[in-house]
Amino acid sequence: MNNIHKRNLIAVAMLFIAGCAMGPDYQRPDIDLPNSYPSAAATDAASAIPHDWWKLYNDPVLNNLIDRALERNADVRLAVARIEEADANLRATGAALLPEFDLGANASRARSSAQTATPLAAGSSIVKQDLRLAVSTSFELDFWGKLRRATESARAQAIGSRYAKDVVTLTLAGTTAQAYFSLRSLDAQVIVTRETLASREESLALVRQRAGAGVASDLDVSQAEGARSDASAQLKDLQRQRAIFEHQLASLTGKLDLQLSEGDLRKLPLPPQPPVGLPASLLERRPDIRQAEQDLIAASAQIGVARAAMLPTISLTGYYGGESEALSNLLNSGARIWSTGFGLTLPIFDAGRLAARTDAAIARQHQSLASYQKSIETAFREVADALTNAQQTAATETDLEASVKAARTSLRLAKSRYESGYSSFLEVLDAQRTANIAELAVLRNRQAQLSASVDLMKVLGGGWLAAGAESIQTAK
Repeated sequence: MNNIHKRNLIAVAMLFIAGCAMGPDYQRPDIDLPNSYPSAAATDAASAIPHDWWKLYNDPVLNNLIDRALERNADVRLAVARIEEADANLRATGAALLPEFDLGANASRARSSAQTATPLAAGSSIVKQDLRLAVSTSFELDFWGKLRRATESARAQAIGSRYAKDVVTLTLAGTTAQAYFSLRSLDAQVIVTRETLASREESLALVRQRAGAGVASDLDVSQAEGARSDASAQLKDLQRQRAIFEHQLASLTGKLDLQLSEGDLRKLPLPPQPPVGLPASLLERRPDIRQAEQDLIAASAQIGVARAAMLPTISLTGYYGGESEALSNLLNSGARIWSTGFGLTLPIFDAGRLAARTDAAIARQHQSLASYQKSIETAFREVADALTNAQQTAATETDLEASVKAARTSLRLAKSRYESGYSSFLEVLDAQRTANIAELAVLRNRQAQLSASVDLMKVLGGGWLAAGAESIQTAK
């Protein structure tokens, strides 16, 4: 009975030791953040943005471009390959927790000398052969949790690789949308500039007619020709910029011969604004923050791996098989061989190498913690900036539309005054430039609104739900 109690105590002690793991257990650090963002749009709190947020713009061309980019872009394929690598590393690390079995087979044939000082025994053969077949195993007992901490680190890295892919897809979708809106903005600016060019050509024809009749001077003609040339040069520059954005979309979607017909930015709807007082906890849904946290988890687990390396390594070894001179006897009971072993390795003197590795692991954990905190603070600032941009560009649109209306009225009056002989052609030129600038400003502000909406959905992790919802949608 005493022996039984001793064995039970030893087994309990071994289980207790095996249940321990060196290094700190991960706990999410406390980051001091406000409960809501500095500014939030006062809109319907029931609005919700799906993870495929780009479909809110109701543009089939944009939907097709983003779907194609997410399917064929090289950055996405690279992120998928990194996920596969991380998963393989996790399987390899987890396999170290289980015993390894190997099948070994050896065959040898040797001849002994008959001329040695010690003669061969009577009846023994000069030529001997040896056949051996055995299954061997080796198993490291994870008393200090080194292998478990390594698996914990590998698991965090595998999860982080998935969040990294989410970051890539979210960024890629946003970049594609931004480039598309820039291209459509240039399309609209091209339309406006063509109209401006046509108007200035009409003015030039009118001035030439008046100059031929002696009513206008050559100065008016030169000014009209210069204004017409300015509009023509502006049109060519806008077309050049459009081609560049078309090339960018071709690269993003993997379709290098991409060609898009002209469209109009003014036909695209604006998505709904976010609900009032978005909580700061929404930042936890951002894939880059979640990736940073997984990096912190992995770094924390590596501290346990480094500390466990300073403690004894305990392993079990053994083999079982058969050995004989003849193949027919290899599996007989008389040829059976086996061995069991116990090994313990304890570092005694390493000149501080293992301690230095532990200090390095702790320093890497501090770096990951600082990166995690910085990613949250950066995300909070990005959301606040995106909210401000979305609100201000929306508020500016009314003023710019009023400016366009006033500029068109001024241009009409200036033309009327010039044709009636009450003012010089310079007044018409000023009115034309003002009208052109005002119309382009409206288009660029609309592009800024759309870009701000894309930025907002990106920095919020791909969308949001109404207050009180059970989950928050993120980009996939």
